[in-house]
Amino acid sequence: MADQSLTPRLLPTLWGRVDRVALTGVLILLVLALFDRPAVVPTIEETLEHFWGTLPFILFAVLAIGYMKATGSERLLDGAFQGRETRMILMGAIVGGLSPFCSCQVIPFVAALLAAGAPLSAVMAFWLASPLMDPAMFSITAGGIGFDFAVAKTIAAVGLGIMGGLTVKLLANSAIFADPLRQQPAAMGCCSAKKMTLNWKFWQESDRRSTFGRTTWDNFLFLGKWLMFAYLLQSLLISYVPADLIARVIGGDGLTPIFLGALVGAPAYLNGYAAVPLVGGLMEQGMSPGAGMAFMVAGGVSCIPAAVAVWALVKPRVFVAYIGLALTGAVIAGIGWSLVA
Repeated sequence: MADQSLTPRLLPTLWGRVDRVALTGVLILLVLALFDRPAVVPTIEETLEHFWGTLPFILFAVLAIGYMKATGSERLLDGAFQGRETRMILMGAIVGGLSPFCSCQVIPFVAALLAAGAPLSAVMAFWLASPLMDPAMFSITAGGIGFDFAVAKTIAAVGLGIMGGLTVKLLANSAIFADPLRQQPAAMGCCSAKKMTLNWKFWQESDRRSTFGRTTWDNFLFLGKWLMFAYLLQSLLISYVPADLIARVIGGDGLTPIFLGALVGAPAYLNGYAAVPLVGGLMEQGMSPGAGMAFMVAGGVSCIPAAVAVWALVKPRVFVAYIGLALTGAVIAGIGWSLVA
């Protein structure tokens, strides 16, 4: 006779082995198939297309992390930012504001920075500024909305990064930012397993080869599943949230549209390039320039794909702070642009 007591003990064990991110993605596709079956294949194709575009950035990040762990070169980064944190915040914001990465593509690089032991303040500065502007985005924004708007958005990106970085630095010892990272694969945290002695030719030692392979694969799975899930949500957002709904919500003048633009921009943002004609059209229909700026700044930093990926790396309280900084910066940018536009 079978031991019936095994079932209650076995189910939690099996549930613990289920990848909840992958399971949630499958359940979303099943619900989509139930209510809109023709949209399933296009949604999967669009998700894979976006993921494929990000794949080179993921591979670079995980290989760099694996090499760093296997060679022990992370030891060279110990104390690299000591006494220079403010400068690193400034540089992180400037480099982030000029880097050619979208909100999701920046996540692998943030993971690599955190793995390298960079201070969260400098990483936050880069994190907040990076999704907002790059050379191609500047050109498209200047052509679609105006050169002045593009310059103002660039300034807003760098300013938001500096504001966020300095905020994290000032509150580094507070309960909000203490121990900020989630439990992740060994190479993802800056305080992970014991560091190896330095040896650039890691392939000469079996232990180091094993470390490289295990670290690279674990981090590829970790980043890959979260970015795939993020792009799935992005595809659904583009398909099922009508642009005219956004237009009705954030039309008009005054401070209220600026606040609404920031609040709506966070979850309703499409992507940086698609947002340019949308915001340009809304502004032609009477939306205030300040609301347009708030919408683009808040959306670029805290849109659903980027937010999901950020959620994967940091604890909830840090994620809330990230969203709060994004919305605050977006409102400030919107008010500032409304005063000078």
